[in-house]
Amino acid sequence: MAQPSSTASVGKFLDFSPLPDEATRDGKPVLNKYSQKVTREHDFPGAKAMLYAAGVPNEEMMKNAPHVGIASVWWEGNPCNSHLLDLAKIVKDAVKKQGFLGWQYNTVGVSDAITMGGEGMRFSLQTREIIADSVETVTCAQHHDACIAIPGCDKNMPGVVMGFARHNRPSIMIYGGTIQPGYSQLLKKPINISTCYEAQGAWAYDTLKNPDDPSQTKDQILEDIEKHACPGPGACGGMYTANTMSTAIEAMGLSIPGSSSTPATSPAKMRECMKAAEYIRICMEKNIRPRDLLTRESFTNALVMMMILGGSTNGVLHFLAMANTAGVNLTLDDIQSVSNRIPFIADLAPSGRYYMADLHEIGGTPAVMKMLVAAGLLNGDIMTVTGQTLAANVASAPSLSPGQDIIRPLDQPIKATGHIEILRGNFAPGGAVAKITGKEGLRFTGKAMVFDKEHFLNSALGRSEIPRGENLVLIVRYEGPKGGPGMPEQLKASAALMGAKLTNVALVTDGRYSGASHGFIVGHVVPEAAMGGPIALVKNGDIITIDAENHRIDVDISDEEMEKRRKEWTPPAPNVTRGVLAKYARLVGDASHGALTDLF
Repeated sequence: MAQPSSTASVGKFLDFSPLPDEATRDGKPVLNKYSQKVTREHDFPGAKAMLYAAGVPNEEMMKNAPHVGIASVWWEGNPCNSHLLDLAKIVKDAVKKQGFLGWQYNTVGVSDAITMGGEGMRFSLQTREIIADSVETVTCAQHHDACIAIPGCDKNMPGVVMGFARHNRPSIMIYGGTIQPGYSQLLKKPINISTCYEAQGAWAYDTLKNPDDPSQTKDQILEDIEKHACPGPGACGGMYTANTMSTAIEAMGLSIPGSSSTPATSPAKMRECMKAAEYIRICMEKNIRPRDLLTRESFTNALVMMMILGGSTNGVLHFLAMANTAGVNLTLDDIQSVSNRIPFIADLAPSGRYYMADLHEIGGTPAVMKMLVAAGLLNGDIMTVTGQTLAANVASAPSLSPGQDIIRPLDQPIKATGHIEILRGNFAPGGAVAKITGKEGLRFTGKAMVFDKEHFLNSALGRSEIPRGENLVLIVRYEGPKGGPGMPEQLKASAALMGAKLTNVALVTDGRYSGASHGFIVGHVVPEAAMGGPIALVKNGDIITIDAENHRIDVDISDEEMEKRRKEWTPPAPNVTRGVLAKYARLVGDASHGALTDLF
């Protein structure tokens, strides 16, 4: 029996407690403790009739077989997700071999790469809530006894884990896997999805050239990059948000060892899908439930992995949301505390040279975790979905390959502390999140150049209107959870700046950035502009200072001037008043609490 988790209250969900007199049968744990409510005796003959029609083969299976939901975030229009239905079929076959009934279903996703820089990106973050709603809905409504979820893109993973936390039935997450690196035929080097956006900036500023072949035009180079950046199925290959979340969730014990670093198309990913059925049986027999695993200790492990590997700022948003859903008290201060003590040691994209597929070749996530457990940086005592501790899971894993240079020794870090910095000050009194690897410096002061929506900055970049020379702080506002609405990622702008080699600028927004973003960037500014935060009151030419060493972001105007501007400020009319985004804007909380719609 798993021990109760040391969490705060999770609020009141609908009570689906199993029948107390049916916890065991013939001295063995009852595994169909939820589904038996509709399959036993003749209490629900209509339900049984429908289940027979759906594929239950006989009366014995009807009465005794556990029902396992297999929730894939499958859809064809995105390489991160296009293969997940096939993985789910492998899982279903393995579940059937365990004597269980497997029920496949899907939920929705949005491709960040396809929607990046456009209005479609506003729908991205809210899919995390839809996914959580879907997993909770189907699991509870259909009386499933357990859940195996197969996410691919970044919001998919926190979405399914939030769904797990709500229904709290034995659950395992299988990461759909990482994409293989692309290769440019013209530039003769590895490329990935981020290359596309950086190349666009270079194209706009006329710096997209091949030094080995000056005859190639910028259009030819960009077309070659577009065709070859994404060679097949799998999530974006760097330490972007998808791989940030998958590695963290593995360190929390909710996925099978190696899940986060196994490439999408590898035979090992197929074997993982088959193994999941064995582990879901263990979770059911031992009553290992999601909220037993979603503890303060496991969230600390997740944050350690994020800092070690150089993960995405989106991780902050998602960990806060997952923790709140599970009733774990996690704050921005906790994130800063971990960043203060954990070094950044991984030479992974976007700021580094390598990709997740490269990490897989030198031992993958288990090898990294084995090193961190031995060093006392990861808590190896937490329980996992294998029925063993994290330390036991990685004990037999290979150590990092000798001579590899992807993961540096702990005493030779890229940065001695974490790259995620929580900033506060008169510009962001409720907090902001910066991604600062140290390569861009730790302090930046410049004149504000204000854009009231992301598309205004993108248009300026497309016309090469951001000047070189003088330090500028480009501020994109009214893009927060409520004001966007939807808190869109702004990789198009951040990557274009890198591609154009505009090193004289910093980016600040109440929206968010893709995990593929790098440079001097600050997002998640709270209060957001739509709520009248200081970011709404800043004017062109105001001096902004970002000080990562002292965790500050300030605008050089007096309190009196700030108050004067506040009185003069008028809230803009909502961009959207009907549909899913309007509903999201009405429900969503601020970024410093995870931009959650289910906050209590």
